[in-house]
This record gives sequence, C-alpha cells and structure tokens, in this order.
Amino acid sequence: MKKIIAVDGPAGAGKSTVSKIVAARLGYTYIDTGAMYRAVALKVLQSGQPLSRQLVNNIDIKLDEAARVFLDGREVTKEIRTPEVSRGASDVATVGYVRERLTELQRKMAAKGKVIMDGRDIGTQVLPNADLKIFLTATVEERARRRLAELEAKGLASDFAQVVKEISLRDKQDSEREIAPLAQAEDAVLLDSTALTIEQVAEKILRLAEAE
Repeated sequence: MKKIIAVDGPAGAGKSTVSKIVAARLGYTYIDTGAMYRAVALKVLQSGQPLSRQLVNNIDIKLDEAARVFLDGREVTKEIRTPEVSRGASDVATVGYVRERLTELQRKMAAKGKVIMDGRDIGTQVLPNADLKIFLTATVEERARRRLAELEAKGLASDFAQVVKEISLRDKQDSEREIAPLAQAEDAVLLDSTALTIEQVAEKILRLAEAE
C-alpha cells in the first residue's frame, strides 16, 4: 500500500473531489494545499494590506479531518472558493516566501504518512519522494463545465465563456510562474478525466495505491 500519495493537475481537473474520495476509502488524511494558498489570498483581501512576509509568518491555517479550512481560528471553507480568491491564490503562489512557509507546513502534515495531498507542485516540489504520484487533467472545456456547475450550485453567477477564460488564464499563470510551476513529475501517472466520472477516476487511483 502506498503511504504517501501526491495528486497534481490544473484547475478544475477534479483533484480535490477525487482525493477526498480516495482518502475516505483508504482511511487516509486529505491535505488540500490549494486551500492553504486560497486562505493566504483571502487573508490579503480581508486585511486590505499588501502581501508581506510578516503577514504570511503570522497567519494561522488549519485543515481538519473533515477537510474544513480555518483561517486564524475562523472557518473559511466556503469563502475561499470564490473566483476573486481563486485569482488571488494564483498570484500569492508565485511569491517565494509564501511557498516556503506553506511547503514547510505541508511536509510536516505528510510526515506521519497515510496522506493524500493535492496541488500544483506536490510531486515535483513538496513531496518529490511520494510513494505514488498522479497528474490529473481534463480538457479546458470540460473543466469549465465542472467549475460552472460548482459556481451555480453555490448561487454564484457566471457564464461558460467567462469560466473558460478564467481557467485558461489560471493554466497559463500556473505553468509559467518562475517558482514551482505546474508540471507533471517524470514518475507521475497521467490520468485524463475528460471522459471519466469522478468515481471511475477514484477507482483507478485506488488500484494504483493498493498495487505492490
């Protein structure tokens, strides 16, 4: 059984949803690193101040076993999922001291084993020695359809063309940033979820995790 699983991929590929399912089936802890960057972005937006090393060093981010996110002691699980915070998360992720601080926290979380962690650079930067690495992707159009459905379910107005534009921009920012860009690790298993259900993707990862 693979004790540490890293799942990377672009925005809207289904990383979080699939990782939660796999974690529940295996009895593992799910660590959503994207939520940690979103929490930093939310902190900056709420403070009305520029991003600074002091702000990052003093920020308190916690994730519980139910995948809830807490920022400075307050639950922000829903607040960090807005388009504005998504854009901000991609921006703060380009800052070296932000990545250093959060990478340190993420490695401590994974040190005990039996974890599945998802993000943009888990297999390449955060956990390069993970037992299993997955690169999960899908077409831009399919990812936009999924994200639009999520936004509509939360009562947030948007349209397909706008979501496609935002995801395409996010892909460009994530893959071209100088620090820890989005990339598939050489030893990662590529999974294209465009024509697959979330359950089918989860089953594929579970088989890989359980293989000797």
